[in-house]
Amino acid sequence: MPLMAYPLTLFPGIGTAVNVVAVLIGSSLGLLLGARLPTRTRDTVTDALGLVTLLIGALSAAEVTSAPFSAAVGSAAPVLIVLGALLLGGIAGSLLDIEARLEGFGGWLRTRLARRSAVRRDVPQEAQARKVGSGDVPAGTSTQEATSAEQAARERFIEGFVTASLIFCVGPLTIFGSLSDGLGRGPDQLILKSVLDGFASIAFAASLGPGVMASVVAIVVVQGSLTVVGVFIGGVLPEAHIAAITATGGLLLLGVGLRLLRIKAIPVGNLLPALLIAPALVSLVAALR
Repeated sequence: MPLMAYPLTLFPGIGTAVNVVAVLIGSSLGLLLGARLPTRTRDTVTDALGLVTLLIGALSAAEVTSAPFSAAVGSAAPVLIVLGALLLGGIAGSLLDIEARLEGFGGWLRTRLARRSAVRRDVPQEAQARKVGSGDVPAGTSTQEATSAEQAARERFIEGFVTASLIFCVGPLTIFGSLSDGLGRGPDQLILKSVLDGFASIAFAASLGPGVMASVVAIVVVQGSLTVVGVFIGGVLPEAHIAAITATGGLLLLGVGLRLLRIKAIPVGNLLPALLIAPALVSLVAALR
């Protein structure tokens, strides 16, 4: 029996709404805690999240060995399909420069959402000088130093937005939960995801700042779109296609984990088209068998 009462299945999108509320509450708590946590503690939290992200990514990537996947395309094809999806998706994503667009969108959001800005380019120098003495930046801070602080804050916001968006929007629960919600099977999986995202957003906001809160925009767009897809397709994807998406998404999560651990800044955003290409390749290979 589903965890959610039957009436909730009549309202596709309720799972995404709960997810948004959970992230807003969690990131708000994280921002309150973040100001009281030393840098070493925030770094440790980020490292812990990076390790857990690697674990989740590895478990998801293991779907490449699933029986339905192998049965649909052959025992040797799953790894090649995931490889092909990443290569083709990476080429398409890099040509579209999705990573830069995500970062640019994050920067645009910050200029709209930030309540305070140390320096604005369109503010005259005299106004900047008054702002220096008004408490927005420490007294004695030069205009150049204030501008540098603003740039650092902007980069931190972007990093928080992009990292949280990728982690909250790439994964099996996002895909399966949103589709199931749209198909009228209930928001059970998204409710579970909301709990996980809520706790994760506390730690992310504490270490990465207010950009994590802005990731709710990406959650609404991605999960909302998948829910609409679920409403229209009227059925579930074949298990082989789901396994291909899960395995490919798992590798993307591994890339996110490496970024969080500051091992390598993999442009995971440019690899996102692979999630669409993977099931298409499954269909192609299955048809050619």
